[in-house]
Amino acid sequence: MRFTTALAVAAAAIGSAIAQDTVLLGFNSGASDDTGKAKTQEDFEAEFKTAKNLQGAPGNFSAIRLYSNIQWNTPDTPISAFPAAIATNTKLLLGIWASGTDNIDNELKALNAAVKEYGTKLTDLVIGISVGSEDLYRVSEPGIRNEAGVGNSAETIVNFIKTAREQLSTTTLKDKPITHVDTWTAWVNTSNKAVIDNIDFLAVNAFPFYESELDNKIDNAGSLLSSALSAVDGVAGGKDVWITETGWAYTGPAFGAADATLDNAGTYWKDVGCAIFGKRNVFWYTLKDANPDNKVKFAITDNLSTKPRFDLSCSEKDLPSPTPLSSNSTSSSSNTSSSDNSNPSASGSGSNNALASTSATAKPSGTGAGAATSVSLLNSMAMALSVVFAVATWAL
Repeated sequence: MRFTTALAVAAAAIGSAIAQDTVLLGFNSGASDDTGKAKTQEDFEAEFKTAKNLQGAPGNFSAIRLYSNIQWNTPDTPISAFPAAIATNTKLLLGIWASGTDNIDNELKALNAAVKEYGTKLTDLVIGISVGSEDLYRVSEPGIRNEAGVGNSAETIVNFIKTAREQLSTTTLKDKPITHVDTWTAWVNTSNKAVIDNIDFLAVNAFPFYESELDNKIDNAGSLLSSALSAVDGVAGGKDVWITETGWAYTGPAFGAADATLDNAGTYWKDVGCAIFGKRNVFWYTLKDANPDNKVKFAITDNLSTKPRFDLSCSEKDLPSPTPLSSNSTSSSSNTSSSDNSNPSASGSGSNNALASTSATAKPSGTGAGAATSVSLLNSMAMALSVVFAVATWAL
Protein backbone atom coordinates (compact mmCIF):
# COMPACT_ATOMS: atom_id res chain seq x y z
CA MET A 1 0.00 0.00 0.00
CA ARG A 2 2.77 2.40 0.94
CA PHE A 3 4.67 1.58 -2.27
CA THR A 4 1.55 2.31 -4.34
CA THR A 5 1.18 5.62 -2.54
CA ALA A 6 4.83 6.38 -3.25
CA LEU A 7 4.35 5.78 -6.95
CA ALA A 8 1.32 8.07 -6.99
CA VAL A 9 3.29 10.82 -5.26
CA ALA A 10 6.13 10.26 -7.75
CA ALA A 11 3.87 10.66 -10.74
CA ALA A 12 2.24 13.76 -9.29
CA ALA A 13 5.57 15.35 -8.44
CA ILE A 14 7.09 14.80 -11.87
CA GLY A 15 3.89 15.88 -13.63
CA SER A 16 3.78 19.06 -11.56
CA ALA A 17 7.41 19.84 -12.39
CA ILE A 18 6.75 19.54 -16.11
CA ALA A 19 3.53 21.53 -15.91
CA GLN A 20 5.29 24.41 -14.15
CA ASP A 21 7.98 24.66 -16.83
CA THR A 22 7.42 26.82 -19.87
CA VAL A 23 8.42 25.73 -23.35
CA LEU A 24 6.88 28.14 -25.82
CA LEU A 25 3.97 27.20 -28.05
CA GLY A 26 2.65 29.81 -30.44
CA PHE A 27 1.64 30.92 -33.91
CA ASN A 28 2.79 33.43 -36.51
CA SER A 29 0.71 36.55 -37.05
CA GLY A 30 0.98 38.95 -39.97
CA ALA A 31 0.16 42.65 -39.98
CA SER A 32 -2.65 42.30 -42.55
CA ASP A 33 -5.66 40.00 -42.81
CA ASP A 34 -6.47 37.55 -45.59
CA THR A 35 -7.95 40.33 -47.72
CA GLY A 36 -4.84 42.50 -47.49
CA LYS A 37 -6.33 44.99 -45.01
CA ALA A 38 -4.47 46.15 -41.90
CA LYS A 39 -5.41 44.25 -38.76
CA THR A 40 -6.96 46.29 -35.97
CA GLN A 41 -6.40 45.74 -32.27
CA GLU A 42 -9.70 43.87 -32.19
CA ASP A 43 -8.51 41.58 -35.00
CA PHE A 44 -5.33 40.74 -33.13
CA GLU A 45 -7.21 40.18 -29.88
CA ALA A 46 -9.59 37.75 -31.57
CA GLU A 47 -6.60 35.87 -32.99
CA PHE A 48 -4.73 35.70 -29.70
CA LYS A 49 -7.81 34.56 -27.78
CA THR A 50 -8.50 31.76 -30.24
CA ALA A 51 -4.88 30.59 -29.96
CA LYS A 52 -5.30 30.17 -26.20
CA ASN A 53 -8.64 28.37 -26.41
CA LEU A 54 -8.19 25.78 -29.15
CA GLN A 55 -10.16 22.62 -28.46
CA GLY A 56 -7.92 19.63 -27.76
CA ALA A 57 -4.66 21.60 -27.96
CA PRO A 58 -1.68 19.77 -26.38
CA GLY A 59 -0.59 22.88 -24.47
CA ASN A 60 -1.08 26.59 -24.02
CA PHE A 61 -0.47 28.44 -27.30
CA SER A 62 0.20 31.73 -25.54
CA ALA A 63 2.96 33.18 -27.73
CA ILE A 64 2.83 35.03 -31.05
CA ARG A 65 5.59 35.78 -33.54
CA LEU A 66 5.30 39.12 -35.37
CA TYR A 67 7.08 40.07 -38.60
CA SER A 68 7.20 43.82 -38.03
CA ASN A 69 6.71 46.49 -35.35
CA ILE A 70 4.92 48.74 -37.84
CA GLN A 71 1.18 48.97 -38.44
CA TRP A 72 0.34 47.85 -41.98
CA ASN A 73 0.42 50.64 -44.59
CA THR A 74 1.89 53.25 -42.24
CA PRO A 75 5.50 54.51 -42.16
CA ASP A 76 6.23 54.09 -38.45
CA THR A 77 3.03 53.71 -36.38
CA PRO A 78 3.39 50.96 -33.74
CA ILE A 79 1.51 47.81 -34.71
CA SER A 80 -1.91 47.19 -33.12
CA ALA A 81 -0.69 43.80 -31.96
CA PHE A 82 1.02 45.52 -29.02
CA PRO A 83 -2.08 46.66 -27.10
CA ALA A 84 -3.81 43.41 -28.14
CA ALA A 85 -1.05 41.39 -26.51
CA ILE A 86 -1.36 43.45 -23.34
CA ALA A 87 -5.13 42.96 -23.27
CA THR A 88 -4.81 39.18 -23.69
CA ASN A 89 -1.53 38.58 -21.79
CA THR A 90 0.11 37.13 -24.90
CA LYS A 91 3.87 36.68 -25.16
CA LEU A 92 5.56 38.24 -28.20
CA LEU A 93 8.53 37.35 -30.36
CA LEU A 94 8.96 40.73 -32.00
CA GLY A 95 9.97 41.13 -35.64
CA ILE A 96 12.04 43.81 -37.33
CA TRP A 97 11.54 43.68 -41.12
CA ALA A 98 14.96 43.85 -42.78
CA SER A 99 14.64 42.94 -46.47
CA GLY A 100 14.89 45.44 -49.31
CA THR A 101 16.14 48.25 -47.09
CA ASP A 102 19.42 49.83 -45.99
CA ASN A 103 18.14 50.78 -42.52
CA ILE A 104 15.69 49.72 -39.81
CA ASP A 105 15.08 53.22 -38.48
CA ASN A 106 11.30 53.15 -38.84
CA GLU A 107 11.06 49.71 -37.23
CA LEU A 108 13.00 50.92 -34.20
CA LYS A 109 11.09 54.20 -34.11
CA ALA A 110 7.81 52.30 -33.92
CA LEU A 111 9.13 49.93 -31.27
CA ASN A 112 10.59 52.68 -29.10
CA ALA A 113 7.36 54.64 -29.35
CA ALA A 114 5.45 51.58 -28.15
CA VAL A 115 7.84 51.06 -25.25
CA LYS A 116 7.38 54.70 -24.26
CA GLU A 117 3.60 54.41 -24.45
CA TYR A 118 3.07 51.02 -22.81
CA GLY A 119 6.18 50.57 -20.67
CA THR A 120 6.69 47.27 -18.89
CA LYS A 121 3.11 46.20 -19.63
CA LEU A 122 4.47 45.53 -23.11
CA THR A 123 8.12 44.74 -22.53
CA ASP A 124 7.38 42.13 -19.85
CA LEU A 125 5.57 40.16 -22.57
CA VAL A 126 8.49 40.26 -25.02
CA ILE A 127 10.38 36.95 -25.18
CA GLY A 128 12.78 37.92 -27.95
CA ILE A 129 13.41 40.17 -30.94
CA SER A 130 14.05 38.90 -34.45
CA VAL A 131 16.03 41.14 -36.77
CA GLY A 132 14.96 40.00 -40.24
CA SER A 133 13.14 37.00 -41.67
CA GLU A 134 14.63 34.82 -44.42
CA ASP A 135 16.71 37.68 -45.80
CA LEU A 136 19.74 35.42 -46.21
CA TYR A 137 17.75 32.74 -48.01
CA ARG A 138 16.36 35.22 -50.52
CA VAL A 139 19.85 36.31 -51.64
CA SER A 140 21.19 32.72 -51.71
CA GLU A 141 21.44 30.57 -54.83
CA PRO A 142 18.31 28.52 -53.95
CA GLY A 143 16.41 31.70 -53.11
CA ILE A 144 17.36 33.43 -56.36
CA ARG A 145 16.55 30.27 -58.32
CA ASN A 146 13.13 30.13 -56.68
CA GLU A 147 12.50 33.86 -57.22
CA ALA A 148 12.02 34.31 -53.49
CA GLY A 149 12.15 38.12 -53.62
CA VAL A 150 14.39 40.82 -52.24
CA GLY A 151 16.56 39.87 -49.27
CA ASN A 152 19.68 41.24 -47.63
CA SER A 153 23.29 40.25 -47.06
CA ALA A 154 24.81 38.78 -43.91
CA GLU A 155 26.89 41.93 -43.46
CA THR A 156 23.80 44.12 -43.56
CA ILE A 157 21.87 41.87 -41.15
CA VAL A 158 24.78 41.97 -38.69
CA ASN A 159 24.81 45.77 -38.89
CA PHE A 160 21.07 45.83 -38.26
CA ILE A 161 21.49 43.56 -35.22
CA LYS A 162 24.15 45.87 -33.79
CA THR A 163 21.96 48.89 -34.46
CA ALA A 164 19.02 47.27 -32.69
CA ARG A 165 21.14 46.38 -29.65
CA GLU A 166 22.52 49.92 -29.47
CA GLN A 167 19.18 51.70 -29.80
CA LEU A 168 17.44 49.40 -27.33
CA SER A 169 20.27 49.46 -24.78
CA THR A 170 18.68 52.25 -22.72
CA THR A 171 15.19 50.72 -22.73
CA THR A 172 13.52 47.92 -20.79
CA LEU A 173 14.12 45.71 -23.85
CA LYS A 174 17.90 45.87 -23.37
CA ASP A 175 18.21 42.34 -21.97
CA LYS A 176 15.82 40.62 -24.37
CA PRO A 177 17.52 37.96 -26.55
CA ILE A 178 18.00 38.87 -30.20
CA THR A 179 17.80 36.47 -33.12
CA HIS A 180 17.44 36.29 -36.88
CA VAL A 181 14.92 34.01 -38.65
CA ASP A 182 16.01 32.04 -41.71
CA THR A 183 15.94 28.66 -43.45
CA TRP A 184 18.21 25.75 -42.59
CA THR A 185 20.09 26.18 -45.87
CA ALA A 186 20.91 29.76 -44.94
CA TRP A 187 22.12 28.74 -41.49
CA VAL A 188 24.47 26.04 -42.76
CA ASN A 189 25.94 28.39 -45.38
CA THR A 190 29.34 29.32 -43.92
CA SER A 191 29.18 32.79 -45.46
CA ASN A 192 26.45 33.60 -42.91
CA LYS A 193 28.43 32.60 -39.81
CA ALA A 194 28.81 36.24 -38.72
CA VAL A 195 25.06 36.38 -38.19
CA ILE A 196 25.20 33.32 -35.91
CA ASP A 197 28.04 34.93 -33.98
CA ASN A 198 25.99 38.07 -33.31
CA ILE A 199 22.68 36.56 -32.13
CA ASP A 200 21.62 34.94 -28.89
CA PHE A 201 19.72 32.02 -30.42
CA LEU A 202 18.92 30.74 -33.91
CA ALA A 203 15.39 30.81 -35.34
CA VAL A 204 14.52 28.57 -38.26
CA ASN A 205 11.56 28.26 -40.63
CA ALA A 206 10.96 24.66 -41.63
CA PHE A 207 8.58 23.32 -44.30
CA PRO A 208 8.99 19.78 -45.64
CA PHE A 209 5.89 20.60 -47.69
CA TYR A 210 7.97 22.87 -49.93
CA GLU A 211 10.95 20.51 -50.36
CA SER A 212 9.84 19.65 -53.89
CA GLU A 213 13.33 18.58 -54.99
CA LEU A 214 13.27 15.78 -52.40
CA ASP A 215 10.82 12.95 -51.85
CA ASN A 216 8.63 15.18 -49.70
CA LYS A 217 5.51 13.06 -49.40
CA ILE A 218 3.82 13.26 -46.03
CA ASP A 219 5.32 9.93 -44.89
CA ASN A 220 8.81 11.47 -45.15
CA ALA A 221 8.00 14.80 -43.51
CA GLY A 222 9.30 13.88 -40.07
CA SER A 223 12.59 12.59 -41.44
CA LEU A 224 13.10 15.70 -43.58
CA LEU A 225 12.42 18.02 -40.66
CA SER A 226 14.66 16.00 -38.34
CA SER A 227 17.52 16.17 -40.84
CA ALA A 228 17.23 19.91 -41.28
CA LEU A 229 17.10 20.47 -37.53
CA SER A 230 20.17 18.35 -37.03
CA ALA A 231 21.99 20.42 -39.66
CA VAL A 232 21.13 23.68 -37.89
CA ASP A 233 22.17 22.30 -34.49
CA GLY A 234 25.48 21.38 -36.05
CA VAL A 235 26.34 25.01 -36.84
CA ALA A 236 24.63 26.69 -33.86
CA GLY A 237 27.74 26.62 -31.69
CA GLY A 238 25.76 25.50 -28.64
CA LYS A 239 23.12 28.19 -29.05
CA ASP A 240 19.47 27.32 -28.77
CA VAL A 241 17.38 26.72 -31.92
CA TRP A 242 13.76 27.86 -32.06
CA ILE A 243 11.31 26.70 -34.74
CA THR A 244 9.61 29.88 -35.92
CA GLU A 245 7.54 28.44 -38.78
CA THR A 246 6.43 24.95 -39.67
CA GLY A 247 3.17 23.43 -40.86
CA TRP A 248 1.49 21.63 -43.76
CA ALA A 249 -1.00 23.08 -46.26
CA TYR A 250 -4.56 21.75 -46.12
CA THR A 251 -5.54 23.03 -49.57
CA GLY A 252 -3.90 24.29 -52.75
CA PRO A 253 -1.50 22.96 -55.39
CA ALA A 254 0.94 20.13 -54.67
CA PHE A 255 4.66 20.80 -54.28
CA GLY A 256 6.66 17.84 -55.52
CA ALA A 257 5.30 14.77 -53.76
CA ALA A 258 3.60 16.90 -51.08
CA ASP A 259 -0.18 17.00 -51.42
CA ALA A 260 -2.11 19.80 -49.75
CA THR A 261 -4.96 17.96 -48.06
CA LEU A 262 -6.74 18.22 -44.74
CA ASP A 263 -5.71 14.65 -43.87
CA ASN A 264 -2.04 15.45 -44.53
CA ALA A 265 -2.21 18.65 -42.50
CA GLY A 266 -3.61 16.68 -39.58
CA THR A 267 -1.02 13.94 -40.02
CA TYR A 268 1.80 16.50 -40.00
CA TRP A 269 0.50 17.94 -36.73
CA LYS A 270 0.18 14.48 -35.16
CA ASP A 271 3.46 12.97 -36.42
CA VAL A 272 5.71 16.03 -36.54
CA GLY A 273 4.13 18.72 -34.38
CA CYS A 274 3.52 16.37 -31.48
CA ALA A 275 7.15 15.22 -31.70
CA ILE A 276 8.50 18.77 -31.21
CA PHE A 277 5.93 20.41 -28.93
CA GLY A 278 7.32 20.74 -25.43
CA LYS A 279 10.84 19.97 -26.63
CA ARG A 280 11.54 23.11 -28.61
CA ASN A 281 10.06 26.58 -28.70
CA VAL A 282 7.65 26.26 -31.64
CA PHE A 283 5.59 28.81 -33.57
CA TRP A 284 3.18 26.93 -35.84
CA TYR A 285 2.28 28.14 -39.30
CA THR A 286 -0.48 29.10 -38.95
CA LEU A 287 -3.66 29.93 -37.04
CA LYS A 288 -5.17 32.16 -39.75
CA ASP A 289 -3.88 32.68 -43.29
CA ALA A 290 -2.82 36.25 -44.06
CA ASN A 291 -1.65 36.26 -47.68
CA PRO A 292 -4.51 36.47 -50.19
CA ASP A 293 -2.10 35.86 -53.08
CA ASN A 294 -0.88 32.52 -51.78
CA LYS A 295 -2.82 29.61 -53.32
CA VAL A 296 -1.77 27.15 -50.62
CA LYS A 297 -3.47 27.63 -47.26
CA PHE A 298 -2.18 26.50 -43.87
CA ALA A 299 -4.66 27.82 -41.27
CA ILE A 300 -5.61 25.19 -38.70
CA THR A 301 -8.89 27.01 -37.98
CA ASP A 302 -11.75 28.29 -40.10
CA ASN A 303 -12.25 32.01 -39.43
CA LEU A 304 -10.66 31.75 -35.98
CA SER A 305 -13.06 29.14 -34.67
CA THR A 306 -11.77 27.49 -31.51
CA LYS A 307 -12.77 24.18 -33.10
CA PRO A 308 -9.80 23.29 -35.33
CA ARG A 309 -9.94 21.67 -38.77
CA PHE A 310 -8.42 18.48 -37.31
CA ASP A 311 -7.75 16.84 -33.97
CA LEU A 312 -4.96 18.63 -32.10
CA SER A 313 -4.45 16.15 -29.27
CA CYS A 314 -1.00 14.58 -28.95
CA SER A 315 0.54 11.33 -27.77
CA GLU A 316 4.23 10.95 -26.99
CA LYS A 317 6.30 10.93 -30.18
CA ASP A 318 9.85 11.48 -31.39
CA LEU A 319 11.10 12.59 -34.78
CA PRO A 320 12.86 9.97 -36.93
CA SER A 321 16.65 9.91 -36.97
CA PRO A 322 18.17 12.56 -39.27
CA THR A 323 19.76 11.76 -42.61
CA PRO A 324 22.13 14.02 -44.63
CA LEU A 325 20.52 16.67 -46.85
CA SER A 326 21.90 18.84 -49.63
CA SER A 327 21.87 22.50 -48.61
CA ASN A 328 21.01 23.33 -52.21
CA SER A 329 17.68 21.51 -52.11
CA THR A 330 15.45 24.14 -50.59
CA SER A 331 12.30 25.04 -52.49
CA SER A 332 10.42 28.32 -52.25
CA SER A 333 7.16 28.45 -50.36
CA SER A 334 5.79 31.60 -51.98
CA ASN A 335 4.09 32.43 -48.69
CA THR A 336 5.46 35.93 -48.34
CA SER A 337 3.32 38.74 -49.63
CA SER A 338 4.49 42.09 -50.89
CA SER A 339 3.19 45.60 -51.32
CA ASP A 340 4.36 49.17 -51.46
CA ASN A 341 4.37 49.36 -47.67
CA SER A 342 7.60 50.09 -45.86
CA ASN A 343 7.41 46.59 -44.42
CA PRO A 344 6.37 44.59 -47.49
CA SER A 345 6.31 41.12 -46.05
CA ALA A 346 5.18 42.04 -42.62
CA SER A 347 1.79 40.79 -43.64
CA GLY A 348 3.43 37.78 -42.65
CA SER A 349 2.75 34.72 -44.03
CA GLY A 350 5.32 32.34 -44.09
CA SER A 351 8.46 31.82 -45.80
CA ASN A 352 9.98 31.29 -49.13
CA ASN A 353 11.59 28.42 -47.58
CA ALA A 354 12.25 24.93 -46.59
CA LEU A 355 12.90 22.83 -43.57
CA ALA A 356 14.77 23.39 -40.44
CA SER A 357 15.02 22.84 -36.70
CA THR A 358 16.74 20.29 -34.50
CA SER A 359 16.46 16.63 -33.70
CA ALA A 360 13.79 15.91 -31.14
CA THR A 361 16.31 13.98 -29.12
CA ALA A 362 18.88 16.78 -29.02
CA LYS A 363 19.34 18.60 -25.73
CA PRO A 364 18.88 22.37 -26.11
CA SER A 365 21.78 24.41 -24.82
CA GLY A 366 23.16 27.90 -25.05
CA THR A 367 21.89 31.37 -24.33
CA GLY A 368 18.38 31.26 -25.77
CA ALA A 369 15.24 31.24 -23.68
CA GLY A 370 14.53 27.67 -24.71
CA ALA A 371 17.86 26.62 -23.24
CA ALA A 372 17.00 28.33 -19.98
CA THR A 373 13.66 26.57 -19.74
CA SER A 374 15.32 23.23 -20.46
CA VAL A 375 17.69 23.77 -17.53
CA SER A 376 14.75 24.84 -15.43
CA LEU A 377 12.90 21.67 -16.38
CA LEU A 378 15.86 19.50 -15.39
CA ASN A 379 16.14 21.27 -12.04
CA SER A 380 12.42 20.89 -11.41
CA MET A 381 12.52 17.20 -12.27
CA ALA A 382 15.55 16.69 -10.05
CA MET A 383 13.64 18.23 -7.15
CA ALA A 384 10.64 16.05 -7.95
CA LEU A 385 12.78 12.92 -8.04
CA SER A 386 14.26 13.77 -4.65
CA VAL A 387 10.72 13.79 -3.28
CA VAL A 388 10.07 10.47 -4.99
CA PHE A 389 13.11 8.83 -3.44
CA ALA A 390 12.26 10.19 -0.01
CA VAL A 391 8.71 8.86 -0.20
CA ALA A 392 9.89 5.54 -1.60
CA THR A 393 12.32 5.15 1.31
CA TRP A 394 9.48 5.83 3.73
CA ALA A 395 7.29 3.31 1.89
CA LEU A 396 9.86 0.59 2.20
